[in-house]
Amino acid sequence: MLHVGTYNTLAIDRITASGAIFTSDEGDILLPLRLVPEGARAGSVLNVFVYVDSDGRLTATTKRPRAVVGDFALLKVKEATTVGSFLDWGLEKDLLLPFGEQMEPVRRGDQVLVRIFLHSSGRIAASAKLDKFIVPVDDSISAGAEVDLLVYACTDLGAKVIINNSFGGLIFHTELVVKPSCGEHLRGYVKKIRDDGKVDVTLRKGGMLDTAQDREVLLSALAAHNGFIPLTDKSAPDAIALMLRLSKKSFKKAVGGLYKEGTVTITPDGIRLRTDQTRDSL
Repeated sequence: MLHVGTYNTLAIDRITASGAIFTSDEGDILLPLRLVPEGARAGSVLNVFVYVDSDGRLTATTKRPRAVVGDFALLKVKEATTVGSFLDWGLEKDLLLPFGEQMEPVRRGDQVLVRIFLHSSGRIAASAKLDKFIVPVDDSISAGAEVDLLVYACTDLGAKVIINNSFGGLIFHTELVVKPSCGEHLRGYVKKIRDDGKVDVTLRKGGMLDTAQDREVLLSALAAHNGFIPLTDKSAPDAIALMLRLSKKSFKKAVGGLYKEGTVTITPDGIRLRTDQTRDSL
């Protein structure tokens, strides 16, 4: 069965002056000659992305778009026209965001978080009306589960997220050290599944796991800054959050642990990785 808007593994039926032809129940599919791999011939099996071109013909490409049907993606607006806005998703044929699928007018250069879907016309399109694609939570996740998060809106309550590309969730503002950006991907944990199917999410699992994670965050920051970061217990919480995405309390606990281990030294102007500990600590 052919799947338009995603990847298909197809055998070449024949090669013409235009390119390689695949056959399907929905008609012939052209892979333009410039994209046909060297040495490919009739019978060769290729993994290709299938879409509908500007003339309504089924077309294949060996290129990889930034997202496929069913994905959420943050894409750049290339052009705004009378039929909608066209988004750059990595293929020669840009992706249409119709006016009817926009939450508000967008302009060239804007970044828009959209869902890729298959329009009733058979063409691939984008929608910024994300809520209609979020499905009720099912038994594939449970309290405590580690999940993928995509931030899609910020409210007075906190950050609204899409969990595992499917379900809706909320990170309460009390859980956030810094305000995340729309389209940002995070890792989190299911804190609670409410009776109404809504999901509360946290970015921290708790206990020793958080302590170990904070330690790695601090060590990674030290490695990225040549063994020194200009933060101390007198630094403002915002400065710590900006560099490390840690609360001041978590930062001080991580520094204290590394200091007791002998991994870092504390100076009046920052934290320094001990030279003799560099290899063992990283």
